[in-house]
Amino acid sequence: MKTAVKKVLIIGATSAIASACARLWATEGSDFFLVARNVEKLQQTAADLKARGATNVTLHEMDANDIEAHPLMMGRCLTALGQIDIALIAHGTLPDQKACERDVHMALKEFANNCTSVIALLTVLAMQFETQRCGSLAIISSVAADRGRPSNYLYGSAKAAVSTYCEGLQARLFKVGVHVTTIKPGFVDTPMTQGLSLPAALLAQPAQVAQRIVKGIANKVPTLYAPGFWALIMLVIRSIPQPVFKRLNL
Repeated sequence: MKTAVKKVLIIGATSAIASACARLWATEGSDFFLVARNVEKLQQTAADLKARGATNVTLHEMDANDIEAHPLMMGRCLTALGQIDIALIAHGTLPDQKACERDVHMALKEFANNCTSVIALLTVLAMQFETQRCGSLAIISSVAADRGRPSNYLYGSAKAAVSTYCEGLQARLFKVGVHVTTIKPGFVDTPMTQGLSLPAALLAQPAQVAQRIVKGIANKVPTLYAPGFWALIMLVIRSIPQPVFKRLNL
């Protein structure tokens, strides 16, 4: 019996984790609607996916912060795919915490990159999923969402808002047969983390994280830590009493 072709929408499709997920779906002959700001990188991603078995790949240039452009993107996506089986929101930036502490405009811009734009997209996507009453919606948040650490609390607060929004969205869309997965990666070896001093033992490769994400979406996991050991690490961090925690340099 022939398996139905998956219809996959990826926003932030040129990011390392999103590209690694797409490669796995491509081997199943999936159709893609890929969204990102950089057309050249989108074209490179599309060529790679076609070589790996993707059936059809449609590209769409968009800055996720351009909220007015979201409905147009959604319309073109539905024209290309007909229906969305999997939607993955994977765009974001890793801000300079110290710079954000000194510059309110930078702080708000980074918060918009990592939170406001995501919530805006989820609002549009949720309406579509509610209409079609099936499919999976996956959002990349972060382990940074679990507790406000002094080294990255601007980023962490943005991701925490996204995670909380997704928790409510899970309950809303579950009632119409749609699954929502909140993805919380730890340290991943991507261009976004280059130059950072990160412990090698905790640094995962995008392909490793992607395998866990694709499997987690298929298994309808509500909250997915990637790699899985981050669930234990963050349990410990959340358990540290506040009088002790505020004295730590995390």
